[in-house]
Amino acid sequence: MSRPPLSAVSAGLLAAFVAYASSFPVILQGLRGAGASEAQAAAGLMMLSVVMGLAGILMCLRSRLPLSIAWSTPGAALLATSGMPDGGFPAAVGAFLVAGALMLAAGLVRPLGRLVARIPLSLASAMLAGILLPLCLAPVRAVAESPAAGLAVAGTWLLVGLWNRRFAVPAAALVVVAIVLATGPGVSGSAALAVPHPAWTWPQFTPAAALGLGLPLFLVNMASQTIPGIAVMRVNGFDPSPPSVFAGTGLASLVSAPFGGHAVALAAMTAAICAGDEAGPDRSRRWWAGVVSGVAYVAFGLSAGFITAFVAQSPLLVQAIAGLALVGALSASIGSAMADASQREAATLCFLVTASGTVFFGISAPFWGLVAGGVVLALPRPAGRR
Repeated sequence: MSRPPLSAVSAGLLAAFVAYASSFPVILQGLRGAGASEAQAAAGLMMLSVVMGLAGILMCLRSRLPLSIAWSTPGAALLATSGMPDGGFPAAVGAFLVAGALMLAAGLVRPLGRLVARIPLSLASAMLAGILLPLCLAPVRAVAESPAAGLAVAGTWLLVGLWNRRFAVPAAALVVVAIVLATGPGVSGSAALAVPHPAWTWPQFTPAAALGLGLPLFLVNMASQTIPGIAVMRVNGFDPSPPSVFAGTGLASLVSAPFGGHAVALAAMTAAICAGDEAGPDRSRRWWAGVVSGVAYVAFGLSAGFITAFVAQSPLLVQAIAGLALVGALSASIGSAMADASQREAATLCFLVTASGTVFFGISAPFWGLVAGGVVLALPRPAGRR
């Protein structure tokens, strides 16, 4: 096997760094919101990193395509806003397994994959926007409760984003690091060096968690990350097999779920780095970027104990970073949801129900948002109504 091109190595490292620094606060907030303890959240972060890294390496080696495999950031946002299901974290783990099994089935059973692809984009986008809205309000709360620190973080994000949007969240994260080091007690040496132990959680399967968390997690994962990731690959001249991507990421999700990993998916944002010109002029060797990013994810996973301990020093500012990291996704989702004038009422209702966070019959709001929007779309329109 030939040596990897330097450009592909640098692109892979950049993709891994940007993805990790921009979204790990969302992952930790989501796992804690689903009922995980601090130790379980650290173990979940580690296992997600290791499993998605190994999955990325294997899938790139097998396909010779620059696939960027990552955790599901929109899925973690869903966990953070849905709240802990009845049954606690074991019920959430059961929902993770349901979502992973559905993703695997979408790869193995072609009609299921085609059925999911037929969900109206307006409803999928509206559901995602409703999930993201409460998280994106965190920076406002941070500024209200700690004006100096909150404005420093938000201002850094804004100014760096004007120069290069890709580095806006990592730069804001560095400001939080500086604030914590200057004002907080710091992270002990033992926490900094500790590698989390894998924490197995026996799943509990409940209909409410399966419908209210597992099904929306699968749909968000598919509609907001995996399918857009395939589109990014095709824009850059690569043609991955959707069933293979669904099956590979579904299998990885099933492996990580009992250890607290919520979902593994094809990335969308970092796919552009690994598959684009930054990975080198020779497109036939850009797959090395996916391999390198996978190796970096495994290495980052070993630092999950330190990351989790550090986040505990300033949860409010970390939540603010998570919200800032999702602003772009929120604006894109709102725009996509409202693009079709004939579906705006249905999309708006789906958005409102989802954002409400209301639970009916033990089933969380995203499921009911899809139901409400789907009902409005299905209703017959009077002749002549615009």
